[in-house]
Amino acid sequence: MKSSFLFLLVGSSIFCTAQTTPFEKSNGKETSTYFECISFYKELDKSSARISIKEMGMSDAGYPFHLVLYSNDGKFDPKAWHQQNKIVVLINNGIHPGEPDGVDACMMLLRDLNSGKIKIPDNVVLAVVPLYNIGGALNRTSFSRVNQNGPVSYGFRGNAQNLDLNRDFTKCDSRNARSFVQIFHWLNPDIQVDNHVSDGADYQHTMTLITTQWNKLGGELGKFVHDVFDPSIYHSMEKSGWPMCPYVNFEEGNPEKGWEEFYETPRYSSGYAALFNTISFIPETHMLKPFKDRVLSTYALMQSIIEQSSKYAKTIIEKRKENIDNDLSKNEFPLEWKPDMTKYDTILFKGYETAFKTSDVTGLRRMFYDHKKPFEKQVKFYDYFIPEKFITSPKAYIIPQGWHDVIDLLKMNDVQMHQLTKDSMINVEAYHIDDYRSSAFAYEKHHKNSGVKVSASNQSIQFLKGDYIIPTNQPEKRFLIEMLEPTGDDSYFSWNFFDAILQQKEGYSDYRWEDVAAEYLQSNPELNNKLNEKKKQDSIFAKNAPAQLNFVYKNSPYYEPAHLRYPVYRLL
Repeated sequence: MKSSFLFLLVGSSIFCTAQTTPFEKSNGKETSTYFECISFYKELDKSSARISIKEMGMSDAGYPFHLVLYSNDGKFDPKAWHQQNKIVVLINNGIHPGEPDGVDACMMLLRDLNSGKIKIPDNVVLAVVPLYNIGGALNRTSFSRVNQNGPVSYGFRGNAQNLDLNRDFTKCDSRNARSFVQIFHWLNPDIQVDNHVSDGADYQHTMTLITTQWNKLGGELGKFVHDVFDPSIYHSMEKSGWPMCPYVNFEEGNPEKGWEEFYETPRYSSGYAALFNTISFIPETHMLKPFKDRVLSTYALMQSIIEQSSKYAKTIIEKRKENIDNDLSKNEFPLEWKPDMTKYDTILFKGYETAFKTSDVTGLRRMFYDHKKPFEKQVKFYDYFIPEKFITSPKAYIIPQGWHDVIDLLKMNDVQMHQLTKDSMINVEAYHIDDYRSSAFAYEKHHKNSGVKVSASNQSIQFLKGDYIIPTNQPEKRFLIEMLEPTGDDSYFSWNFFDAILQQKEGYSDYRWEDVAAEYLQSNPELNNKLNEKKKQDSIFAKNAPAQLNFVYKNSPYYEPAHLRYPVYRLL
């Protein structure tokens, strides 16, 4: 029979009779190692029928990816949870192991739920990733977070591939991200919490919060988050003694000007979750506050999210379903958003005045935050965004089977598709990549493409048996459009999955093409007229023989159609 544990929390002092965490043993100075964390949850699992720890996939570090589940009735079937109208809350910890506040807060939270010290409502269930970035957690030092006030030692931001995993949710270069995607779709969470520590300006708040970009979430669900759910969490945190403000999106300058809400693209956890109509929060504790305070405020925030999720469970479930249904009926989707600088909310910001003094390092003038001059001011928070770059959804996309890396990622995200049973000529809309810029410097193992411009044309293309047809009339519709439209912020094209089409594979020798081109122009007077017209209009072109030969080549059937033709086709 599993035993329970007694726990008592008085003020900021922590006492317990069993299963004390390293955080508690050190009086809030140390964070758990990966092995201590997993061992702690395995002991909890043995002690309680309400807790289950599962291995789900692998990490780049060679250690298994774990998921801890908590349910009052001891049942751990996500499909059944949704059928019973329970709110599924997914909490992710340690994606940046140097920001371990959530790791230790969740260990105490689940221990306290198990002991009965705190209660979770029956209509809420928890799924906790104990420590996401295992490789980074194993790379433990005391120096990589120079701006941060504790703990004594901690992990590193980069994982076993030196990837920042909070940029990997769509491209999935890491096994960690692939394991997470498996977990995400198995759970289908209503709410996601991804615990972090901030880096930037100095201010009085211990906890700040990034909430799902409500305009992007859209529909009645987005309005509910902005008007009701988010304010209820802020109010709850105020009552618990941890007044919050939105994530402080500036490092220096005048806070009276206000700041813009964090722009979440799908590479980030919150941007990824929004594509599936999951409400997401990224708590960002303030790096200069003591580690103990940061962990306790994270604990309090998770309690608040659980309480408010229970309170508004019926509304969240209804409006989330409504959003999914609306996505299925919509034809127009934006691929970009920009802040509306004419609209804002007013928030209370508790900061410090800035001042200047002589640097002890350089002997020159430097800025500092004067803690002797705290202030409280109402400031502008620009959290209204305008959609841009609208795309009309096709009925389906067609992807040739050779692009298996993309096909595998789509399947991993529960995208439904079927294969052609025979070779077929199909009329489709095809994109030509007219222009793009590749980053000169590597970013998360890629040289991202940006500034992408395309032109579309209707073409009859021969597809082969086994090529994939992907209908858009499915719950993953928004994800499909963001990933497969090449002009999207974090599309697969932007992340270089289709770069092979950017290189021309065949060419010609000028002396040989001269003779073939002359014969082709003679039998195609229309192209000959275009060539002569271009020479009249462009004097530089008229003097450039290689450019003229290339013009004829690219307007002839000898030029390969695959060059710059985006290999994801739209069935209208």
